[in-house]
Amino acid sequence: MNPTPRKFVRFLADEFHSESWSLSAQRAAEFAQDDPQSSSYSRAAAVLAERDFEVSRSRDTPLTPELLAGADVLALLHPCDPRWERTTSDGPPALAPEEISAVLAWVREGGGLLVVTEYEHDKYGDNLNDLLAPAGLHIENTRVFDRSACVPGNPEWVFAGPATGSPFGHLASRACFYRASSCTVKDGARAAWCASAQAHPAQACVIGCGELGLGRIVVVTDSLLFGDEHIGEHDHCQLWLNIVHWLAAPAYRRADAAVLRMENLPSIASSHEWVRLRGIINTLRAIQEPDASVTLANHDGAAKLTDAAAGEIRALAPHFPHDAEYFTLLADDFMKWRRGGFGRPDFAASLAAFRPERNRRDGLGHLAVFPMYTPNASSASRFEAMLIRTHWPDWLAALERGCYPNPKFIPLSLVDFTDGYASECAVLFPETVSVAARATNHFGGIFCDRESQRLQSAARRAADVVGLRLFPELECLLANRPLLESVCALWDLIHDQSHALGELPFDPFMIRQRAPFWMYAIEELRVDVRAFGEAHRLARGGFPFARYVCWVIVLDRILRFPITGPRVRNYDALGGQILFGALHQSDAVLWRDNHLEIRWNALPDAMAALDGEIHALYKNGAEYSRVALWLAAHEFVSTHVHPNVGSRWKPGALPDESDPKAWLALAHDDEFPLGIFHLMLGKKLRVEC
Repeated sequence: MNPTPRKFVRFLADEFHSESWSLSAQRAAEFAQDDPQSSSYSRAAAVLAERDFEVSRSRDTPLTPELLAGADVLALLHPCDPRWERTTSDGPPALAPEEISAVLAWVREGGGLLVVTEYEHDKYGDNLNDLLAPAGLHIENTRVFDRSACVPGNPEWVFAGPATGSPFGHLASRACFYRASSCTVKDGARAAWCASAQAHPAQACVIGCGELGLGRIVVVTDSLLFGDEHIGEHDHCQLWLNIVHWLAAPAYRRADAAVLRMENLPSIASSHEWVRLRGIINTLRAIQEPDASVTLANHDGAAKLTDAAAGEIRALAPHFPHDAEYFTLLADDFMKWRRGGFGRPDFAASLAAFRPERNRRDGLGHLAVFPMYTPNASSASRFEAMLIRTHWPDWLAALERGCYPNPKFIPLSLVDFTDGYASECAVLFPETVSVAARATNHFGGIFCDRESQRLQSAARRAADVVGLRLFPELECLLANRPLLESVCALWDLIHDQSHALGELPFDPFMIRQRAPFWMYAIEELRVDVRAFGEAHRLARGGFPFARYVCWVIVLDRILRFPITGPRVRNYDALGGQILFGALHQSDAVLWRDNHLEIRWNALPDAMAALDGEIHALYKNGAEYSRVALWLAAHEFVSTHVHPNVGSRWKPGALPDESDPKAWLALAHDDEFPLGIFHLMLGKKLRVEC
């Protein structure tokens, strides 16, 4: 069995209070031998276990504060007097007063409570209404009938759907309730799922939800809905996921970032040696020229600073025995720089020895010190020092060994750093290090913690501005930085490998190419479209975690990329504009009534169509001349993003293509300006576009 991502949420089903349902098929078979499926929620439990949930049962213990401290979501699956149904235990269906107090206190602190009941509720001997009352929910003693929306010939099998504004309507619009009760709502509680206006009671609320303190409560009035026999019908499974994720959202929010174990890096980051080294390097940066050299007037200061830096590095080196060769050559490179009169530094030897890709072990730390420029920050080269942590969980390592081999790829997190990385930079590439000749290219480091932080902030702010509803699973994802970091690591793995695959692969880092910036935009978009397709395939093939990658690609590309950075030949921004245009034109993304809607179930087909367009461009490009390909690419972009009204890029703009540089000069810095949607989004978010 392949390793799976870490579970973030603890789902606990109580089976002490004579519940009619068990998460265990084996236990259901014990107390319902003639028809165990009618008492089993094992399929519902398996759906959760495939995702971010640790699933467990409590059979022998009342609901105490100690028990609840180990749960994030608690399910009471139809507590029932055994006179009416076969039950999991001999415990009382009614909760003791101290249990109700404990559960309500736990909910107020951020717990999620799921209560499942049945028709003609009063006969079952529970006291669930005492538990639900503080949240404004009340189970009625009813049986819902509907001859207009029911299984043919059986008005007790009632079809119901999401109420307006329901948090449970994502990809779920139809569920069938058998002999459901109904509930009433007040004091801020909401009817989340309702029968039709022709039902009796009319528009009966069959699922209600409410909030209490930091926590949430849901009541479902039919227990068969998510049982083994029926969870696969209609939209029941998706409804189940929507409900449980909505309840779990507070748990995702409070997940402590400390779960990302950094071995001994936190203590090193606060050590006197590191704090002094960081200050020394920042001081050295201040006297460096743009090419990282130091003028004669500052030689004495540079000498003292390099001596001091060398001492702190020697003190820190024992914490990183796996980088011993690097530290030796780093000291030599500092000495060569000093002997050479502090000219433009050449740290090729230490760069060649810095090999984090050889030690892809989760949580392993590195100390990196180099003269370099920081992409997206400055083209000037200066020294940087950083403490970094490898993000390499077992499940990601297994995928890299199998489907996505990429020995140079290494996802990282920045623990602490000098001033140059107080920027948007999210990469550590050998090409950025100051060397005299061509840099060795052993690794490609991506700071997935930075990517996750930017994505989380931008997506939530933008969603609020454009009225994009975050369905429960997406709300959970965007609430949890550690989870997002792992998602970005998987996205980066597939993205990075994809640069080397396809009809016309480009240099992955595009450092030495001379082409119009839209060529780089198409390439970055191409590999992300492929990453979307691969993630969708993985999710459908039994790795549900990959669905997160699909969501973040779309959110980051269409809501953050277009309005990030200056409009001077910004190929990342243009890639996002192309994607937004393609999805908008296909109606996978809708902008109406000043609200953005993403039709999530339409995305796979829309992305596949865009992938086909890019594939055709690349395939035909093998037969084109350089300028002809550039022109074809410009035409492709123009189908999704309107070019500058002053664009000079068209056939016949110059007599011939003998001078590609002349063609390059025709491009405006902002050849494809922002559309109205992104201009307004940027202004609302106070982003300079």
